[in-house]
Amino acid sequence: MSLLKVEREGDGPVFVWLHGFTQTSRSAARFRSILTETRELWTLDLPGHGTAATVWASLDECADLVADLLDAPCDLGGYSFGGRVALHVALRHPEVVSRLVLLGATRGIEDPSQREDRRRRDDALADHIEAVGADTFLGEWLAQPLFADLEHDPEELASRSHDPRGLAESLRRCGTGTQAWLGERIRAITAPTLALAGELDHKFASEARAIATGVPDGTAAVVQHAGHAAHLAQPDLTARHVNEFLI
Repeated sequence: MSLLKVEREGDGPVFVWLHGFTQTSRSAARFRSILTETRELWTLDLPGHGTAATVWASLDECADLVADLLDAPCDLGGYSFGGRVALHVALRHPEVVSRLVLLGATRGIEDPSQREDRRRRDDALADHIEAVGADTFLGEWLAQPLFADLEHDPEELASRSHDPRGLAESLRRCGTGTQAWLGERIRAITAPTLALAGELDHKFASEARAIATGVPDGTAAVVQHAGHAAHLAQPDLTARHVNEFLI
């Protein structure tokens, strides 16, 4: 029996969507609703989040848990942390991924010293989450310049994961500092890949172009008037990019 629970909405070809850090399967309601007009959308709470807050796993283990849910090849996508998990699924279990959609994802940090520094900072942030609690942390997290283009949305905030230990363990085990550099490895991804980023999210827009260039069959696109969480700031435009790629 799987440790992760799948929620299914809509009709059509299956598209599995993996949420970002602090989010859950209920996040990004508008974006999800558009996708369900033409697809059977599968969402789930990743380890450390929502109903899986007490499931703690590394990126490789997260990828294995997601792959275990898929009994046939299907389209897979994810945002930020979810995008990194999706990358690992495509690398570890290529047989279950038909096409790959990545929003605000990264190959990791190439320089070992910088990667170790990021791991230490993520560990310190994890300690902070446990010290101040999830509600305080979420306020701090969403106040970052990375999310400056987002409007206050009580429904979206309510859909976030509110378990401090789960969020802390997710950072400790799956933070970017724990991720091996995937620069050369992504050449092994066989699935056609769409790498998306918000137009205002310059760092990740550059990373999207690098991913699209690095995989054998890659396409990069930017979502206009959007930052890192493009599917929240511009759900219609982001869903349009996804749907056009998956036709």
